[in-house]
Amino acid sequence: MARLSRVESQELTRERLVATARTLFLRKGYAATSLSDVAETAGYSKGAVYSNFRNKDRLCLAVLDDIRAEQLAMLTDSVMGEGPVESRLAAFTAWGEAHIGDEAWTTFEVEFLTRARHDEELREEMTVRVGMIREMLAQLLRALAEEPGVRPAMPADRAAAMLLSLGIGLGVQRVADPSVPTAVLTDTLRLVLGLDAGHS
Repeated sequence: MARLSRVESQELTRERLVATARTLFLRKGYAATSLSDVAETAGYSKGAVYSNFRNKDRLCLAVLDDIRAEQLAMLTDSVMGEGPVESRLAAFTAWGEAHIGDEAWTTFEVEFLTRARHDEELREEMTVRVGMIREMLAQLLRALAEEPGVRPAMPADRAAAMLLSLGIGLGVQRVADPSVPTAVLTDTLRLVLGLDAGHS
């Protein structure tokens, strides 16, 4: 087996640290998880953590990026898959019910956002990331706008901001009450796309 280059080895270490931090942050929360916990659980020294991440906040951002990339990939697959728009909306509904309001992910992100409000650099980092998510949603909506029978009711960027805000609100509600349905998100998407909201 070929020996890993220094760059490959460092990338592997970084990936393991992010994966370990993700598990610990989701299980214990941000504040309750130390960098020492992450290093020990991953099988590295604390110095290995600092050689890859400036501090705990940077590691947390990497974890959030990892989670969001995973969720956006699943969302994109559901909305942009094969078949008619109606079947893709059904897949979108299934994604929402399975993932919006995931207790560990939602509470972890809210905890970190609460911390970030005291740190201007972190606030800027989060603002950039949320902006990127909105733009990705807007791109999905623009693609859906090309489908037969779709008549967008508003510009994609405004619709993306509305859907993201609604999704975040539903996520927080579902932490407290998992029985809160996410169907309203699909209903709103239908309205945005100019589709019959009464379709079932």
